[in-house]
Amino acid sequence: MTKRKILVADDDKNIAELLRLYLEKEGYAVVMAFDGEEAILKFGPENPDLVLLDIMMPKLDGWQVLREIRKKSNCPIIMLTAKGETFDKVLGLELGADDYVVKPFDSKEIVARIKAVLRRTGKAGDLLDSKEVSYDKLVVNMTKYELKVDGKVVDTPPKELELLFHLAGNPNRVYTRDQLLDEVWGFEYYGDSRTVDVHIKRLREKLEGVSDKWTLKTVWGVGYKFEVKE
Repeated sequence: MTKRKILVADDDKNIAELLRLYLEKEGYAVVMAFDGEEAILKFGPENPDLVLLDIMMPKLDGWQVLREIRKKSNCPIIMLTAKGETFDKVLGLELGADDYVVKPFDSKEIVARIKAVLRRTGKAGDLLDSKEVSYDKLVVNMTKYELKVDGKVVDTPPKELELLFHLAGNPNRVYTRDQLLDEVWGFEYYGDSRTVDVHIKRLREKLEGVSDKWTLKTVWGVGYKFEVKE
């Protein structure tokens, strides 16, 4: 089986080398970058399965790199932040980060986080046979990362698509905002859950009035569900 490839972007060469040793021991192939520009330059040709991305880097910081990668790819990204630095979880969620780890970290923790994110994003190697849900005038395909509404492909950011796939894949089940943050974004997240509301609002704009056989419904005081009518 082909080794999973991880791009490690960190300007601290000691930490980057330590990560390389941890990850190669676990059977991953590792590519290293020591500043934000190098990370972006290597991302395309190397096509990694996951990126470990330090926030504080020269030339371009981690947030800028995250934005650039998300313009062209839904590749899983775990942010690395030093202890004491403020990590803006809302910003991370909005920009499309999949998880974050605080330095200094334990080798077992970082490997466990990587495996969890790869499983959650369907890139762990044992892909599910079915990565598509379909209803009347609606198809969500997670292999192609494609949304079709009434037969037409609708441009949709990765996290919106993952949220819709999660809800539509579990029809009529009610999810709280915190459950969706945990199961779709994967953050151990506390506080303002407005990110979910923003993503639901954007999805509704794309799906409004498409079919009377299903709806993206607010369950007041609880959360959201993808309601399929009998």
